[in-house]
Amino acid sequence: MNWRGSTTVPDRIFACLPYLLPLIEVFAFGQFLLRDFPLLGIVFLPMLPLLRIYYGVRYAGIIIFFALWLLVVRNDKIAHFIRFNTMQAIILDIVVFLCGILTDLVKFVPGSGFAMQTLYTTIFMGIVGAVVYSVFQSLNGRYAEIPAISDAVHMQVR
Repeated sequence: MNWRGSTTVPDRIFACLPYLLPLIEVFAFGQFLLRDFPLLGIVFLPMLPLLRIYYGVRYAGIIIFFALWLLVVRNDKIAHFIRFNTMQAIILDIVVFLCGILTDLVKFVPGSGFAMQTLYTTIFMGIVGAVVYSVFQSLNGRYAEIPAISDAVHMQVR
């Protein structure tokens, strides 16, 4: 859906960049899948420098989160398309954070090895799928409508 005017090519590219945040955050959940399918790791090879910087800087996640929130989402001078996609990436990052809390709780259940592996792989594939879909839609100049998440984004971004 493209309902706030047309989008330029730079707007489309800038709208894709915030999706790196949930992609970097969910990378830790891909450990089982990437161990079982090492060739899949080649797809994520270009992200290694970003992962080193992100995990090398203390509190990088919270700094980037608030920077995107305050400097992009709440800035009315930036195109709605960019603000929408930035807020959607932030909410996907929050989903990853909440899934991390869920997996920490499941670890306390005895004999939950297979359940943990399944949960980690499901979270990883779900977030990667949402990011790929959102980036594809953004590059085409359309709003990526993810159920429940996009509704929350529409409430935040005016």
